Amino acid sequence: MAIEQIRMPQLGESVTEGTISKWLVTAGDRVNKYDPLAEVMTDKVNAEVPSSFTGVIKELIAEEGETLAVGEIICTIEIEASPTEDAAAAENPKSEENRITETTSTSVQPNKTRYSPAVLKISQEHGIDLTKVSGTGAGGRVTRKDLLKLIESGHIPTSAQMVESVSELIPAVEAKAKEVPAVPIQPAAVSAPAPQQVTVPVSTGDLEIPVTGIRKAIAANMLRSKHEAPHAWTMMEVDATNLVEYRNSLKDDFKKNEGFNLTFFAFFVKATAQALKEFPQINSMWAGDKIIQKKDINISIAVATEDALFVPVIKNADEKSIKGIAREISELAVKVRTGKLKSEDMQGGTFTVNNTGSFGSVQSMGIINYPQAAILQVESIVKRPVVMNNNMIAIRDMVNLCMSLDHRVLDGLICGRFLQRVKEIVENTSKSTTSIY
Repeated sequence: MAIEQIRMPQLGESVTEGTISKWLVTAGDRVNKYDPLAEVMTDKVNAEVPSSFTGVIKELIAEEGETLAVGEIICTIEIEASPTEDAAAAENPKSEENRITETTSTSVQPNKTRYSPAVLKISQEHGIDLTKVSGTGAGGRVTRKDLLKLIESGHIPTSAQMVESVSELIPAVEAKAKEVPAVPIQPAAVSAPAPQQVTVPVSTGDLEIPVTGIRKAIAANMLRSKHEAPHAWTMMEVDATNLVEYRNSLKDDFKKNEGFNLTFFAFFVKATAQALKEFPQINSMWAGDKIIQKKDINISIAVATEDALFVPVIKNADEKSIKGIAREISELAVKVRTGKLKSEDMQGGTFTVNNTGSFGSVQSMGIINYPQAAILQVESIVKRPVVMNNNMIAIRDMVNLCMSLDHRVLDGLICGRFLQRVKEIVENTSKSTTSIY
């Protein structure tokens, strides 16, 4: 017998952590290889974590509701050795004992170099030196609760302090204070007090809603995008009258023949994919010391439920027809709303198009889907009086296209040209120029 570790898997591109929403096994349960062990939530997908071995669950290290970084241990399993392994163990029992000891000892090594986004955010806000904190999480991991306890105590560890453990924090600080003689502090040396944890007063009748794991994951990803990517914003007004007339002339027969809707959104996704092919700089990602310009054009689309937002991906959208894109939009939306979306459905996105117009929005500033370089918001199509080239006023179907961009990767000039190209494609969509097949 040997003890093996099951770790938090990578459940999507750019996913750095996951939350254990529900354990499907308990300690002592026997499982087969590939049996589901737990349900995990991230900001991109809900998925089951399968067992990598056949054996007996030894220990559940992570608790339900706990968020762990990718690669952290969530449980251990005592695997069943094959007859060959049993024979080898019988001949050399010491080697088998050493293997178990080594595997087990690995699980208790302090994990001080991997921190969740929430821990990093709190440490930055309060000036906490994480290298001086021994956490109470699995493998010595520093958790959000550890930092909140430090903040409540009023003693923030800095590089000049050595904190042995959270439980020993206050006695250690008091002992240190007694050893150091009092020194007058000049006014210029006085530092600003660390910001205190925000507390919201709760009055009678207020409703307290617990934050779910997936909502925490969404919040962490959005916060990371806003903190790391300098957002800029631009918008263009587009005359979609020809597109509206063309789509409305097809929609009934299309639904009857194909079994799914021909939406306006499919036309905008196709126009975006075509423009990305002509302006590949937009299809890029920031990678620290370099910019990665992606070859494949994979369009992430935002699909909302009552309490969450998912971004499934239409792969190689530039190679698909409007009909093919409409089919994928329909299928992915059904998967999201029925809880059947898989991790592979969320991976590989290079640019996001968000159908904010579906709920009546006419102007918005989207947060970029990290680590992509831009996001395009397609607003509601509304009828407005427009001054035409002949100075006559006409009622036209108008739509705003709003683009948020990462200014580290992209500049206004290239984004303006890209958005102008999308506008041109949309305005020239008609029965005589555009095929949906």
